[in-house]
Amino acid sequence: MEKSLCGVFAAAVTPLHPDYSPDPEGIPILLDFLIKRGCHGALLFGTTGEGPSFAPEERQVLFQAAAAYRDQHPDFTLLAGTGTPSLSETIKITRMAFESGFDGVVVLPPYFYRKASDDGLFAWFSHVIREAVPKGGKLLGYHIPPVSGVALSTDLLSRLKSAFPDRFAGIKDSSAEPYHARRLGELFGKDLIVLNGTDRLFSLALESHASGCITALANLCSPDLRMVWDSFQAGSPDSHAQERLNNGRSILESYPPAPPFLKALLPRLHGLPAWSVRPPLMPMQKELADKAEAEFLS
Repeated sequence: MEKSLCGVFAAAVTPLHPDYSPDPEGIPILLDFLIKRGCHGALLFGTTGEGPSFAPEERQVLFQAAAAYRDQHPDFTLLAGTGTPSLSETIKITRMAFESGFDGVVVLPPYFYRKASDDGLFAWFSHVIREAVPKGGKLLGYHIPPVSGVALSTDLLSRLKSAFPDRFAGIKDSSAEPYHARRLGELFGKDLIVLNGTDRLFSLALESHASGCITALANLCSPDLRMVWDSFQAGSPDSHAQERLNNGRSILESYPPAPPFLKALLPRLHGLPAWSVRPPLMPMQKELADKAEAEFLS
C-alpha cells in the first residue's frame, strides 16, 4: 500500500478572485487550514474544486502554487483532477500535474460519451497512462456515475491494474453505494487503492479495505474524518465521529451544489477568504447561507 495515498484527503474548493480568475495566493491559506485540521492530503480541481470549469493553463497556476507550498510540508500529498472528455487535453493536464510535482492524479472518464464500452475506456485510460504518468506517478480512476454518467466497472479496474500495476493505483469511489464499497473490498482487498467519496460510508469503506477518503465535507469536517481514520487504525472505531459526519453530509446534500455551500460557510465558520464560484455556479444567497450555517452549528 502506498502510504502517500492513504488517509483523509479534502476535495478542496478552488480559491477564486471576484472576477472568477484563479487566486494562487489563496492556495497556501487553504492548504495550511486543511493540514492543521488533520488532512493527509488534498485533491485540487475535483468536482468540489469545479475542475471541469478550468482551462489547462488556469489549473497550472494553482498546481504550481500548491507544489511551492508543499515544499514546506513534504508529507502532505497532492492529487490533481485532470480528466476531461478530450484525450489530448487530459494528457496535457495530467503531464502538467506531475511536472509540477504532484503525487497522483484522479481522472474522470470521458464523460460526454456515456455509452462508451469497457474496451473503449480501457484504450482511453491506457493512452493517458502511457503518455502522461511517469515512473512513480499514480493514476486513480474517478468513479462518480451520478455525475459523469460513465461507470468504471470492476472488470475495467482489473484490466487496468493488470496492465499497469505500478501506475494505475486504484479508484476514487463516489458512487455513494454501500454495496459498491463492500464489493470493491471483496474483489480487490488491499491490492487496489480505494478512496471513498461519501462521508457517511467512510467507516463501512474502511471495514471493506478502503485506503481512505476524498470528500467535499473534509473542507469543513476533516477533524471528524481524521477521528474515524485514526480510531479505525487503532482498532477502536469512533461511531460518534461517524454520526457527526452523517449529519454534516445530510446538511451538505440539502444545499446543492457543494462549492457555493462550502465557499459560503468557510468564511463564516473558519475565517477563510470569501472566494467566488465560477459560473454557471452562483454564490449562495445570504438568507440561505444563514439557514445553512445555523443547521451546521446546531
